[in-house]
Amino acid sequence: MEYEAGSARQLWVEDERGRRRMPDPVRTAAVRAVLITSVTVIQAMVAFFSAVTSSWLAFPMLLSTVGSTVVATWSVLDVWVTRQVWRQRNGVVSEPSSTARPSRRERRRTEKAARAAEGDPGAPGARAEGDPSVHAAPAGARRAEAPALTEAARAA
Repeated sequence: MEYEAGSARQLWVEDERGRRRMPDPVRTAAVRAVLITSVTVIQAMVAFFSAVTSSWLAFPMLLSTVGSTVVATWSVLDVWVTRQVWRQRNGVVSEPSSTARPSRRERRRTEKAARAAEGDPGAPGARAEGDPSVHAAPAGARRAEAPALTEAARAA
């Protein structure tokens, strides 16, 4: 009876939180690294057994294994570099958080729009070309309107 009850259960259960698939260039580099590393391990075993049996093949296989170890190390580093390059080019999208300051360009644009709306003579387009009597607002006036600019920047 236990056998029949056990057969009703699923044999394979999918995990909902699996790892995402590696990007193609990274996967290609990883497969290449695994193949090169496995060949290197096989060469090392052949070199070891040739040395144990005092075969003439021991020394050439030892040299070949040393060269393959260098190539295998390079291929593993290639996986790491390819992964980092892919992340920098395609993977990470950096967006400012909600607490980030607005950019200088946006702040200036908001400030100009606020001055133009209030009729400030220092706003662009409000000054006559040859009129020397029109000057920018004093520094105290700009400090007074700073909280309004901050609220306007938050709304935008």
